[in-house]
Amino acid sequence: MREDLLCNKTVGLKPSGIRRFFDIVAEMKDAISLGVGEPDFDTPWHIRDEGIYSLEKGRTFYTSNSGLKELRMEIAAYLKRTQNMDYHYMHEILITVGGSEAIDLAMRAMINPGDEVLIPEPSYVSYQPTVILADGKPVIIELQEKNKFRLTPEELEAAITPKSKLLVMPFPNNPTGAIMEKEDLEKLVPIIVKHDLYVISDEIYSELTYGGKKHVSIASLPGMKERTILINGFSKAYAMTGWRLGYACGPEQVIAQMTKIHQYCIMCAPTTSQYAAVEALHNGDDDVKMMRESYDERRRFVLHMLAQMGLPCFEPEGAFYVFPCIREFGMTSDEFATRLLKEEKVAIVPGTAFGDCGEGYLRISYAYSIDNLKKALGRLEKFVSSLRA
Repeated sequence: MREDLLCNKTVGLKPSGIRRFFDIVAEMKDAISLGVGEPDFDTPWHIRDEGIYSLEKGRTFYTSNSGLKELRMEIAAYLKRTQNMDYHYMHEILITVGGSEAIDLAMRAMINPGDEVLIPEPSYVSYQPTVILADGKPVIIELQEKNKFRLTPEELEAAITPKSKLLVMPFPNNPTGAIMEKEDLEKLVPIIVKHDLYVISDEIYSELTYGGKKHVSIASLPGMKERTILINGFSKAYAMTGWRLGYACGPEQVIAQMTKIHQYCIMCAPTTSQYAAVEALHNGDDDVKMMRESYDERRRFVLHMLAQMGLPCFEPEGAFYVFPCIREFGMTSDEFATRLLKEEKVAIVPGTAFGDCGEGYLRISYAYSIDNLKKALGRLEKFVSSLRA
């Protein structure tokens, strides 16, 4: 076998720290996982029914590369009523295979070799690898718990160089649950404009905010729509993870290049999923409300349990994760998570899976039933007590 068989930059990528624990727990009897960011709800029946109906009607052919016209029109209408933004369904919206494909397409469509991409961390695991695969340079901005894990103007300004081109905005945030409110975003806009940056705004958790805090897209602020690639999808809000459907909205010239890559690599997103998504956007608001209220109940329950066991934890206002601090125990996040899994059969994700600055933290997903959360957190409390004994 020749020595240069494999691509060096691909070989150099680290495997996902999330999947490693998921794979272990799948083989472990009686283990409980709080590690995967996947709703435990079934896709609402009326959405599944629309997918079934599309199959029964023989709608099994390719759609256009950009996606079903009806779906793009529904997305445009959704963004108009939720964010008061106007996107042209023909030229500014692309349907993708999940939000992750949209992130990859945006990076490849916009990055030239050596371009710097600013990535606030802790954050979702795909940003750094997709930048590297596109021959860009990730520049990490370490978010601070004292700032509620929000990106501050000072942090952004300090990270910018003449090579800076893109800024990733991962809010509501996975893994911290942090959000950016309108006034936070407004402070960033002058800096973004001054340095001629473009933004990739990952808004996959936009429907999951709590405490009366409504999500605001940075693309909705004056002067930002033409600078922003807005990425969203159906996995989290509509419990449609396995349907693999997302979308990107942005300037026509960027969406055209993303569509070209999508055309050659994917062709089009799954047709059945697209018909189901039309129904989700058209008639799914009540389902989203019900799931959001349930997540909020679980969020408050988990925070109460963590406080009861004395684990300090920033209060998340979005997504469905908590990010408690375990520095008191003198272990790395990976050591803590590994021992917890081995000794108490509970799987959670080390904070370092989301960037080096996640050291000393753990990500716990509360996208699980109260019963499972109670059982798993009871085991965590027992483990924590043993460490303090």
